Amino acid sequence: MPNLIKKSAAAALLIGLGNFALLKLGNPIGPVIFAFGLLGVCYLELNLFTGKCGFLFENKLKVRDLVIILAVNLIFGYLVGLLFRVADPSIIEAATTKVDAWEFSVAFFIKSLLCGVIMYLAVKMFKKGTPLGIIFGIPLFIFCGFQHCIANVITLGVAANFSWSLTLAILGNFLGSLITSYITVEVEKTTKVTIKKK
Repeated sequence: MPNLIKKSAAAALLIGLGNFALLKLGNPIGPVIFAFGLLGVCYLELNLFTGKCGFLFENKLKVRDLVIILAVNLIFGYLVGLLFRVADPSIIEAATTKVDAWEFSVAFFIKSLLCGVIMYLAVKMFKKGTPLGIIFGIPLFIFCGFQHCIANVITLGVAANFSWSLTLAILGNFLGSLITSYITVEVEKTTKVTIKKK
């Protein structure tokens, strides 16, 4: 349990560093540097909710552990955001502008769903031996305006604010990842059957 919590807190910190760069530098450099966060999470095998939830059934992850990962990511992520707020007040305006633009809407949920799709595929590709899914996938979801729940909670910390849209981001990320996981596994099964027949 302590190890699970430590790895979840460390993951939030790494995503926080990427988000800091995004708020500080903006487009087009920020989204590219943000990829550093997920690369670090994957290389160090840390616990990031958006990188784990799609593998809930593939890796036989316990639901209890996933809930703990999410809780630690959210709590520590918000605290990291508050820390960044004190460290560099110049990013507060960018964070506040972002939070003010978030709406509790169907559109926001769909953007969260699509982020979940990209996150699952990025981590899946990394597990297959290439970091390209992360290098291209992270800037992709940011440029498209898709919503990542852990990055969002860090932004909320920087803004010292709260938005109920965070619940949509969590649900959207989860469902997007899980649906993509199901489709991917089914495709892999079909491919293996086809190869065997040949």
